Amino acid sequence: MTSSSNSRLVLVMCFMISAFGIAIGAKFDQEFDITWGDGRAKILNNGDLLTLTLDKISGSGFQSKNEYLFGKIDMQLKLVHGNSAGTVTAYYLSSQGATHDEIDFEFLGNLSGDPYTLHTNVFSQGKGNREQQFHLWFDPTADFHTYSITWNPQRIIFYVDGTPIREYKNSESIGVSYPKNQPMRIYSSLWNADDWATRGGLVKTDWSQAPFSASYRNFSANACIPNSSSSCSSNSATLTSNSWLNEELDNTSQERLKWVQKNYMVYDYCTDSKRFPQGFPADCVQNN
Repeated sequence: MTSSSNSRLVLVMCFMISAFGIAIGAKFDQEFDITWGDGRAKILNNGDLLTLTLDKISGSGFQSKNEYLFGKIDMQLKLVHGNSAGTVTAYYLSSQGATHDEIDFEFLGNLSGDPYTLHTNVFSQGKGNREQQFHLWFDPTADFHTYSITWNPQRIIFYVDGTPIREYKNSESIGVSYPKNQPMRIYSSLWNADDWATRGGLVKTDWSQAPFSASYRNFSANACIPNSSSSCSSNSATLTSNSWLNEELDNTSQERLKWVQKNYMVYDYCTDSKRFPQGFPADCVQNN
């Protein structure tokens, strides 16, 4: 199936499920539910800011009220500052169940002065193991930065401040499943993972630095929302804004992607010969 045919199919699918819903400049109290943490997660500033907190007793988390089936998702995060070793701030899309789909940003904490590790992964039909990890070219704790996911029938693109850091292409043509049938919610959590997060669990959480806190603002989603009562498919201006349905990286963006991967990628499953001694996964053909 061609890219244009794929996109037309998705448009038809979206129309059948009440098409597109848009949450641009949305308020956190309107778009998200705090799901755990016993008061450690807070929505502040009239819904414009959300904070998660972790202490020795518990972390905290939230999830979107809506499920999405393809879209462009943006969120600004400011990560735990100082000695955040052992902590993980997870921000991801996921469906539920043993054969779930998932698209991950996970920020692995560090010792003061060391870089955060940004961990990315893609699951389809319950199968992940598609990890790429990066160090960032700025201090993600000093200010807010935008972390984005474009998810369409052809590819998933991870962005940091508009710079692509990873592209995962649909490899169904060679027998690899791709997340395209299961609507996913947005989830985020701040939690203790000192059994593996920092240097493979060698560095433990320093609870004298607690409470740890991460902040969120400026969420937006231009996305297909199954069973939405609102529709933005009925006018051409909105359809034009849904360019993410066909989004791919142009030459300039490809060069920026190569720059990030050359200078800041610290792990790629498609080059880990020790992990895959019998040969790399089939999707590496499309994603290298």
